Amino acid sequence: MMYQKLLQEVTKNHLFDRHQKVLIALSGGVDSMNLLHFLSLNQESLGISLGIAHINYKQRPESDSEEDYLRQLAETSGFPFYYSHFSGAFSEKAARDFRYAFFKKIMIEEGYTALVTAHHADDQAETMLLKLLRGSRLRHLTGIKAVQEFGPGQLIRPFLTVKKSQLPNVFHFEDSSNKSLNYLRNRIRHDYLPNLEKENPKFSTYLTELARENQIFQSALSELTRNMDVTDLTFFQSQSPALKEVLLGEYLEHFPDLQVSKAQFLDLLAHLENKKSYQIPLKKDYELVKNSQRFTIQKISPRTDSTLTSKVLKFQETLVFQGFQFSFHEKGDGIALFSRAPLTLRGRQMHDKIDFGTFSKKLRRLFIDEKIPQNERNQAIVGEQEGQIIFVQTANNLYLRKFAESDTMKATLYIQKL
Repeated sequence: MMYQKLLQEVTKNHLFDRHQKVLIALSGGVDSMNLLHFLSLNQESLGISLGIAHINYKQRPESDSEEDYLRQLAETSGFPFYYSHFSGAFSEKAARDFRYAFFKKIMIEEGYTALVTAHHADDQAETMLLKLLRGSRLRHLTGIKAVQEFGPGQLIRPFLTVKKSQLPNVFHFEDSSNKSLNYLRNRIRHDYLPNLEKENPKFSTYLTELARENQIFQSALSELTRNMDVTDLTFFQSQSPALKEVLLGEYLEHFPDLQVSKAQFLDLLAHLENKKSYQIPLKKDYELVKNSQRFTIQKISPRTDSTLTSKVLKFQETLVFQGFQFSFHEKGDGIALFSRAPLTLRGRQMHDKIDFGTFSKKLRRLFIDEKIPQNERNQAIVGEQEGQIIFVQTANNLYLRKFAESDTMKATLYIQKL
């Protein structure tokens, strides 16, 4: 009966009209096993062929036997079976990133245009409370979408209108980790939501409806602002403070992996209030580029080795390079060196990193963290001695390698800006 209702809903919303090859994310739990049963029973009427993708997280003793069962089930059903084993430090986020990267890879390699997951109405309420607890901004309190773009096609969730308790009790595996309160989502599921529902039995339904209403509200805002030239600073700066926030928020939706915090959002607004020109690194390899007329947010272009010509500075010599004078002499005022081997002065290279003693940092990351403008990054001078980066000199900043306390000073490097 439930499957028939779901089929009517799926058909009414045309969820699979664009798709022929559909990949099912199968964990082995009751919800994903129901998804497999539902789609396999109705694949002919929906006009789709199915494949199964499974991640073995290697976190429980029974994980391997469950993988074997699902593989045999796929073979018996005539469905292709794709699997991967999680590696690295386990966390909820790491696991999620790993599985979706794997699903996307399989879709691209095997020609699937839809990935289907078994998220249901309970997941919707849990996701909303999770976002509230983490302080998500209003525009992101929209819950889980039934359909969204993903990889080479779409991510489809046909069970979002159904509570887990409404699904048939088909054969499935129980994951003991789902009861562990070490994970925030499990605390929400087993502790926070049940207690809140003691105050309001319809609290989960309220959260789901809030997500739906906010999605409608955000969609309406997008339609109303679609034809506005947000990046025209004259237009942008002429708007009210409220509309500026809305317009910048809409613009940032073009960069879903950027995910700025509230503080970073307010910083961006402040930068856009004046006529100054900027080229400011943001996060996730993005930058804000702004002049007196327009602004844009863009990916920082990948750069290969610097085109600066390198020079060799020998002990007891002085030379001029890129607007600086470098003097390499006996002990005195300046940067302490622990070798008299020649210094190579050059531009930065892709994999350069500098040792700060307790940690090392790639120059690319250092420049982003220090908000070094792109033109200064391109002109940065790297000082290398015996295969080690000793210093990095930008237009206004000097970064030095941390030496061991036991090293003996043998020379001095003096740097003067000309």
